[in-house]
Amino acid sequence: MTTNTVTDTASTHVSSRDVTGTEVYSPTGDHIGTIDHVMIDKESGKIGYAVMGFGGFLGLGEEHMPVPWAKLSYDTDKGGYVTDITKEQLESLPPREDDWARDRDRRWEMQAHGHFGLPYYWI
Repeated sequence: MTTNTVTDTASTHVSSRDVTGTEVYSPTGDHIGTIDHVMIDKESGKIGYAVMGFGGFLGLGEEHMPVPWAKLSYDTDKGGYVTDITKEQLESLPPREDDWARDRDRRWEMQAHGHFGLPYYWI
């Protein structure tokens, strides 16, 4: 797995290139996954989700799950993102009936944000 670091800590922006491959940790420091890519809302321009890869070994059997961007915070000491999302929350996330990686489904987004106790990013 690639560990990415942000070299300019004074910057308020980060390149999507630097986000892809960044590790994700629990608040206690346990590694839970890696950010595969981000999903940007075409209308608002806001990042809606980070698609996180977890499980598997050397990329085999890895699962991907969209995690609301608001549930991630960057930790400079870890050089990665920290989230309080639990495995149980990921496993009980409302399923999508279509291709979540391609199609927008506001109904699902509303359920997912409610599931994690977050306000809607598009408002």
